[in-house]
Amino acid sequence: MAAEPEEVWREPVRGGYPDPRVMALSGPERLALWARGKMPPPPLHHLTGALPIAFGEGTAVSEMPAHGWLLNSAGLISGGVLAMVADISFGCSIETKLPPGVPYTTAELSLSMLRPVAADGVLEASGQAIHVGRSVALSEVFVLRQGADELLAHGTSRCAVLPPIEPLPNLPDELPAPVAPPSDPPDPFRREPPGGVLGQEVWDELSGAEVLERQLRGELPPPPIHWLTGIHLTAADQGTAEFRMPATQWLNNPGGTVQGGATAMLADFAMLAAVETLRPAGVANAGLDLKINYMRPVPADGRDLIARAEVLHSGRRISIAAARVENADGKPVALATGSSMLLPGRPAQLGEVELGAGEDQ
Repeated sequence: MAAEPEEVWREPVRGGYPDPRVMALSGPERLALWARGKMPPPPLHHLTGALPIAFGEGTAVSEMPAHGWLLNSAGLISGGVLAMVADISFGCSIETKLPPGVPYTTAELSLSMLRPVAADGVLEASGQAIHVGRSVALSEVFVLRQGADELLAHGTSRCAVLPPIEPLPNLPDELPAPVAPPSDPPDPFRREPPGGVLGQEVWDELSGAEVLERQLRGELPPPPIHWLTGIHLTAADQGTAEFRMPATQWLNNPGGTVQGGATAMLADFAMLAAVETLRPAGVANAGLDLKINYMRPVPADGRDLIARAEVLHSGRRISIAAARVENADGKPVALATGSSMLLPGRPAQLGEVELGAGEDQ
């Protein structure tokens, strides 16, 4: 019997955080330090490979390898996973317009999926600041596969621009050099991904509810992304589902809290699973969009974030679900909604299909 893959999220965390004194610099100056390798990549980069790679006046580009660790049980990279690379570009494009000492945080994120995303190549998110005011900033992002012209997803984000830090910290003449992480073993995203993608025969023979029941009983494996992040199904019933994910430092952004995109991923998995409980055998389930509003930051305390989702509308083709994400103390962290499409006769990996709302027949 083959040994189970290692749970990467339990390993000692890698990565670091900017020296707090860099807040004495403007947003463009801070990002220039990053570009010159003067600030350490955060843990989320070492886990997934996601990082910003270019900045301009109101623009930012980030990338994330589309590797097998990111796959769900159907063998696709879901919209919630795309939110992790999109969130970097959302924020960095706004940061290019901020003066010294002004922090910000993501308040709302919305993403529309246009094509299925397989584990192939590198995902690239190009962000553009639309408006940066004293208290609110808006940005949009386009997600493509690097080197290809086909648009995979489009999104928008609203950030809260926070009051300036007073007094500004004193920036030292020389910032501490980032400490290089160990190379053995390599960063998680560089390792051979685990199994866990279910064969097409499973989707043809079992309804969505049966697939989820067997995963809960351990008769079918969890998806590859479980071994990377710890995200896992904990309950499923008619039109409802619950997922949990440990809030580890591996999911942290440069600010030292769990990245908003990771929280969006958790909500997305729960909502798609709630719809999955209503899916007949032989029918594919394709996520169409995701919108999430953030209510409070998530510290990386290692305890579970909990996403509980329910289907609000289930038509012949289109379903709409909502999810509430809570921390381990039961306090709400985020509220999300999402829609998905049932595609009879399509393989679970969807193939070459353009996603769209269509008619609810």
